[in-house]
Amino acid sequence: MRFVQVDDVRLHYRADGDPARPCIVLSNSLGTDLAMWEPQAARLARDFYVLRYDARGHGRSGRGTASVTLERLGLDVTGLLDALGIARAHFCGISMGGMTGQWLAIHQPHRIASLVLANTAARIDTASSWTARAEQVRRAGMDGVADGAAARWFTQGFIDRERPLVDRLVAALRAQDAEGYAACCDALAQADLRMDVARVRAPTLVIAGAADPVTTVADGERLAAAIAGAQLAVVPASHISNLEAAPAFTDHLLRFLAGCVSAQPATSPASRA
Repeated sequence: MRFVQVDDVRLHYRADGDPARPCIVLSNSLGTDLAMWEPQAARLARDFYVLRYDARGHGRSGRGTASVTLERLGLDVTGLLDALGIARAHFCGISMGGMTGQWLAIHQPHRIASLVLANTAARIDTASSWTARAEQVRRAGMDGVADGAAARWFTQGFIDRERPLVDRLVAALRAQDAEGYAACCDALAQADLRMDVARVRAPTLVIAGAADPVTTVADGERLAAAIAGAQLAVVPASHISNLEAAPAFTDHLLRFLAGCVSAQPATSPASRA
């Protein structure tokens, strides 16, 4: 296990592949951890230095003492990159991780070589719904959220086919630190990038799940339309599409990254400080 101190929080991360290769950062969704990227990490590591981390309050990362905002989640990433001597990286985030990626591309554009935004939006749900969820878990713990998670994350067909995987993910959510989860809900309640996302200039791929009830295909279409030159891919999945449609998700990701890397000057050490 690897950890790095970033301001007020001790972040857990995992690195795979050759550090001399371009770096890609993988950012988890609310209520999951870096293990969610297992279907993609090994394949990416053939061509990239793959950096996964647990968002603050998730997995083995600490909760920290600061109020959690989308800015704070983004600065955790730049702090991690700074600690590892990485000046610039490709970034792939899903749901909450996708909002973190948008913030980075808007406010720290020099750090982002390309951007993959999966099952996300410039604004996810409403402030009141996130505030209510935060209050629920602070009052009653994680059971209520965990009980309905499978249906939010996956289609019924996938749940039936992959019951052990789904059960492991739900069990990890049930064991999640309630305050860490609630603090990220607070961040999402305030996170609204609809007026800013057009400022993204990084090459961008938006991935939407055809059956996603949380961030719909229409959300993905709006996000792709708002970012100049963005591509849109729709995969046969619900909200956690990198797991439910792993082969299709990975294929789209690799093709997009290959185009981004080939467009960069071969002599430019884009990923290292």
